[in-house]
Amino acid sequence: MALRELPPAPRLLDIGTHDGTVFRLTGASGVGIDPELIPAPALPGVTLVKGFFPVDLPARAEGTFDAATALAVVEHVPEPELWTWAKELAQLLAPNGVFVITVPAPAVDMLLHVLMRLHLIAGIEAHQHHGFRPGDLDTIFTAPLWRRRKHRRFQLGLNHLYVFERAPN
Repeated sequence: MALRELPPAPRLLDIGTHDGTVFRLTGASGVGIDPELIPAPALPGVTLVKGFFPVDLPARAEGTFDAATALAVVEHVPEPELWTWAKELAQLLAPNGVFVITVPAPAVDMLLHVLMRLHLIAGIEAHQHHGFRPGDLDTIFTAPLWRRRKHRRFQLGLNHLYVFERAPN
């Protein structure tokens, strides 16, 4: 669902890239960054960085990327850091570039905690979600730097898709 929101063959910044899957699925070039980066075969035009956005991202010129993604990532980021993300991404994305986000609904945390107590799942990092509310994204990614292009719920309302567009200069 999120990949449909990307322009064709974009110059992409994938935050929380894991192993670069988004690059393989889209044919995009660019940079993937993740503190828990999984080694993966090299991809032409793609640099994978083990680290945190934005502090570990190698220096890039303004407008370097056409799009950025953070799929199931922002709920792990403390809100003050997301304000920094909004400013940093606005510099890195070209005007009218898109930032595509997926984030679980708050009810997912309750479901995960119940499933963990019942020992039906393990290894989920729900404690890292720190009470994140998806609607806060509309406050963080706001004018004059951003405008929301799309918001929709999916997977029975348990997840949200947000697409924010970098305002033209």
